[in-house]
Amino acid sequence: MPERTAEVPRVGTVQQVLGAIHDPIRLEVVRRLYNAGVPIQCGALYEGINKSTATHHFKILREAGVTERLVIDGLTYQRLRLSDVDEALPGLLSSVVDGANRDALEHQKA
Repeated sequence: MPERTAEVPRVGTVQQVLGAIHDPIRLEVVRRLYNAGVPIQCGALYEGINKSTATHHFKILREAGVTERLVIDGLTYQRLRLSDVDEALPGLLSSVVDGANRDALEHQKA
């Protein structure tokens, strides 16, 4: 059974959420979580940055109410709070991730 490691904050304002996901690394984390549809172990969500930098990015996303940290069988996972964000800001994440997916596909083709 997953356990939360901290109290989950309210979803932030549109400015706070957009501010959290505008960074390319954080947008990629959100894109991967959105596409997976399930919590993902932290180490699988980033490449090319060290653990302390990744921890900082996860914190920014949590504070904006976009993600939450879960511990499952002693391992730390991130979960996208899609239903909470959609309730507060309908369609925002799906629109942003759709654009990010198109960009990622274009990048793969290049």
